Amino acid sequence: MRVAVVGAGVSGLSSIKCCLDEGLEPTCFEQSKDIGGLWRYTEHVETGRPSLYLSVISNTSKEMSAFSDFPYPEDFPVFLPNARLLDYLRRYAQHFGLWKHIKFGTTVVSIQKRTNFATTGQWDVVTEADGKQTLHIFDAVMVCSGNFSEPSLPLHCFPGIERFKGQYFHSRQYKHPDVFQGKRVLVVGMGNSGVDIAVEASRVAAKVTLCTSRGAWVISRVFDHGYPWDMVINTRFMSLIINSLPGPLSRGLINYRVNQWFKHENYGLQPEKSCLVREPVLNDDLPSYILTGRITIKPGVKEFKDNSVVFHNCPEEEPIDTIVFCTGYNISFPFLEEAVVKVENKHASLYKYVFPTHLQWPTLAILGLIKPLGAIMPVTEMQARWVTRVFKGLCWLPPQSVMEKEVNEKKNQVQRFGLSFDEVLKTDCLVYMDDLASFIGAKPSVLGLLCRDPRLALSIFFGPCTPYQYRLQGPGCWEGAHQAILNQWDRTLKPTRTRVPADSSSPSPSLLTVVGVLLLLAALVFGFQ
Repeated sequence: MRVAVVGAGVSGLSSIKCCLDEGLEPTCFEQSKDIGGLWRYTEHVETGRPSLYLSVISNTSKEMSAFSDFPYPEDFPVFLPNARLLDYLRRYAQHFGLWKHIKFGTTVVSIQKRTNFATTGQWDVVTEADGKQTLHIFDAVMVCSGNFSEPSLPLHCFPGIERFKGQYFHSRQYKHPDVFQGKRVLVVGMGNSGVDIAVEASRVAAKVTLCTSRGAWVISRVFDHGYPWDMVINTRFMSLIINSLPGPLSRGLINYRVNQWFKHENYGLQPEKSCLVREPVLNDDLPSYILTGRITIKPGVKEFKDNSVVFHNCPEEEPIDTIVFCTGYNISFPFLEEAVVKVENKHASLYKYVFPTHLQWPTLAILGLIKPLGAIMPVTEMQARWVTRVFKGLCWLPPQSVMEKEVNEKKNQVQRFGLSFDEVLKTDCLVYMDDLASFIGAKPSVLGLLCRDPRLALSIFFGPCTPYQYRLQGPGCWEGAHQAILNQWDRTLKPTRTRVPADSSSPSPSLLTVVGVLLLLAALVFGFQ
């Protein structure tokens, strides 16, 4: 079975590998000259490719971000600069023999149903390389082109921008903070990129203002007792608590946790709808930069003038020289017909964020079009494991009516994350991974393991939900998964415990952490009565 893979980034590489695991024949088309997608830094912005700034560091820790059968080297830092993450992707491609399946410098021009699609489910894929177009026939297609290539710059939402005489640009254009030297800078938007750029700009700019109409929760990569945030938060134990408690109690617990580092209200960051659980922004410096006056937080923009800006509920004008719009990206599949994947209000209607619901044959899948509250790599890998099993006929999709009903329900389920342009792309990482894993028989059974291997079962339930858990059983079972789970804290702290006192303790969090959470939960229960 011949499978076309579009793009050789994180999703594309795992798709190639999963195709090979299932005995399929993948051909990956990558328009650039190298792998890596978003994680390959280039000094200049390239058309049709994601673009990142030089200082980008991963927001998720290496153990939580690993492919499920390929741990990071233990000497790699806990949170990875983009160059080290690209190095990991190269090692992954080399280890599993993926390079030979990638055609570089090849752009996918169009993907269309074959005339006999109703009986074969096949696709006509037209590619272009060196100015020459070629028609290919594939049995299935995995679209892994990402959603960080087409910037969203809604200038019509900013009255007076046409009069502004200074410089403005989208965050996609940003590479180095030198452009802000001595300038008065306004950063519009408070996602991860917006906060990163504001922090960097404040080191060289005359003044930096960060405006947000909705606010945001801000957390640090360094969490309880210095452990990585996602290895503390993303556990089955915590997921069970958050998803089992009544809404007010669950929200109270989360609000308490995110305000432990600093009280967001005192820094102008408290989300407008504090009863909603918004996705967090990861930044280690923002609170201290606000405290020291390097960054000022303001509400949303009311209007721009020639050399200044007016904010809502702030009558005075503020002079500015440069504006950076951190307003996100549009979802776009220029090589697909709208009849195949329709994008409406920056949302594609996909079952489990993967399959179009209306195709007669489930032979086209979109991977990576999701924003998990956690690492993206293990999520796209799990998508690829499921998709390749569907392609082979080993897993089945429900009827179209059932899929469409679920997709429509997702559109209305925005209360957990708050209203935003891409709310339906956000999902609980652990719940989603378990959902897909159950389809292929790879979801770990904690109760079953409790009888056979209590130590492993407790590590899986109370410890971080690392991707290796999904290689303990089912197709693609990896014999190294057991040891990878038990040694995950050793690999995490290897690059940081470079000086170890003679009376040092165990590198992993003690059970006191669990007891502390239980006490906190009990306090909240009595507090809400």
